[in-house]
Amino acid sequence: MSEPVGNGEVARPEAAPGDAPSPEDTAAPAPDPEAAARPSRLDLLPSPLFVLLLGVTGIAGWMSWTQAEVRWTGDDSIAYAPLVLIVGGWIVSLAVHEYAHALVAYRSGDRALLGSGYLRLNPAAFRELFANLVLPVVFLLLGRFGLTGPTVYLDRDAVPSRARRSLAALAGPVASLLLAAVLGVVTSVLVPQDAVTDNWALGGIMFLCFLNATTGLLNLLPLPGLDGFAAVAPYLPRRFARQSHTTGLFGVIAVFAVLWLPPVRPYLNDVMYALFTLVGLPQLDIGHGSFMLQLW
Repeated sequence: MSEPVGNGEVARPEAAPGDAPSPEDTAAPAPDPEAAARPSRLDLLPSPLFVLLLGVTGIAGWMSWTQAEVRWTGDDSIAYAPLVLIVGGWIVSLAVHEYAHALVAYRSGDRALLGSGYLRLNPAAFRELFANLVLPVVFLLLGRFGLTGPTVYLDRDAVPSRARRSLAALAGPVASLLLAAVLGVVTSVLVPQDAVTDNWALGGIMFLCFLNATTGLLNLLPLPGLDGFAAVAPYLPRRFARQSHTTGLFGVIAVFAVLWLPPVRPYLNDVMYALFTLVGLPQLDIGHGSFMLQLW
């Protein structure tokens, strides 16, 4: 018979040698819910696909720099390496843009995107694949300028601070502008201000600078679907903010459609050329990269 111990619990008799263990002794320990919710390092590391994408883009950049494709085929009428450089670099830029959104949201308390493609720089695993990957690539190929899809929904209850929700919305454009700044510095180092280059790799770098600059600046506009609107949405009525998020896809498409109109499109290039000249990059050529995107 078991006897009570000092704390009021009943002591179990020790098992004799050769006795089978009781079910209580062999039962697995209950899982710790806090440990299960604790993030793993793998949840925040770049995905293998992102590393592969960087490698493919880098190889395309080397082939564009050396024009190895022309030497191998003997035909300089059509070259695919610059196209791969620009499209690959644009997808990398999209991944960084969305990663910045997700990282600030995660640091602010939103765990909904933990382990997703946004925090692992994996564009193929984006939850809104069409809006955040397919649509921006279509914008690039059709419009020849950079524009991301609508913003990813942020859990308002998980991030109660309005300021932090605004920071999460602005993190994407800031990341795009920082990428544009880095590419602009590379351009200024490799291409003098009074020089013109026909190097395919440099043309791709300059065009990627243009794409990230337009992405960052256009997304600062306070229009539904753009990051600028998401930055002011925390200060709007909750119902209105939710409705604006559901119609964000149409808002982004409307912005693209307006900028794509033939009477409007040249003004975008003129504004960007003026801006690049203002910051000391008059040698940045948009037309070279735009020409290299042609497949026919």
